[in-house]
Amino acid sequence: MLCWSMGIAAQTDATPLDKTTTNVKMIGWGCVDMLDTYLSPERYKGWQINYLSHTMHEREDRRISTLNVHQGSFAHADNRAGNANEMQAMYHFAYAWHYNWHFLNRRLNVKAGGMLNTHLGMLYNARNSNNPMQAKVGLNVAPTVMASYRFSIKNKPLTVRYEADAPLLGMMFSPNYGQSYYEIFSEGNYDHNVVVTHPVNALSLRQMLTLDFSLHKTTFRIGYLGDYQQAHVNQLKYHTYSHMLVLGLVKKFTLNNLRP
Repeated sequence: MLCWSMGIAAQTDATPLDKTTTNVKMIGWGCVDMLDTYLSPERYKGWQINYLSHTMHEREDRRISTLNVHQGSFAHADNRAGNANEMQAMYHFAYAWHYNWHFLNRRLNVKAGGMLNTHLGMLYNARNSNNPMQAKVGLNVAPTVMASYRFSIKNKPLTVRYEADAPLLGMMFSPNYGQSYYEIFSEGNYDHNVVVTHPVNALSLRQMLTLDFSLHKTTFRIGYLGDYQQAHVNQLKYHTYSHMLVLGLVKKFTLNNLRP
C-alpha cells in the first residue's frame, strides 16, 4: 500500500480523506460456445483464455466511484464433426460510474450505475474459402451492479464480490444475410450494416463472482466469470457463451489527503 500525505504543519486537526485505487490483473481459462450463421450454421465449442485488468477509483468523501476494464481474449473451437474450427480474438473496454451505499459498519458495499462498453475483434472460420472472416465491432450502454462483503475466518481477511452488467442500448456492425464484405467495402453497397441493438434483438449478460484472500502479504482473487453475448440481426444469429475460472493479483493504493 502506497500512502501519500499532503498538508501543512498548522493543520494539526486535519481529517484524512482516502483516495483508493484498486487494480486487479487476472487470467481466465474456460469453455466457450460460439455461433455465427454468417460463417456457418454450426455451433462451435472449445476453449477460451482471457486477460483482464480491472481498476476501481474510490474516494472516502464521495458516493461516486469509477471503474475501467480492459479485457483481451482468444478462443479456439471445433464443430461437432471435428473437421472444422474457428478462432476468435477480441478486445473489450468498459468504463463505469457507480453510486455507493455502505452497510454493516462499511463491511457491505453496494454499487449501482451505468457502464459504457466497446468491443473490437474478429472471428475466423478455417473451413470457409469464401467469406472466412467476420468482423466484431460494437458499442453499448448498460446498467451495472456490484456488491462486496468483507469478513474474516480465523483472523484471515476475505472479501466476496459479485458484479453484473446487461446491455440496454447500443450499435453493432453486421453484414446482411447473403451480403459479402466485397460488396460492403469495395462496392460501397450499404445494407443496414450498422444495427441498433437492445434487449429484444441482443439480450446479453456478463457476471463475475470472486473471492479475495491473502497469502504472505499478497492478495489474490479467484472466481467465476460468465459472459453471455448474443444477437439476432439482419437475419443472422450470433452468440458467444463462455464460462471461465479467473485467478489474479490485487493491488491497492491509497492516497491520504488532509482536509482542515
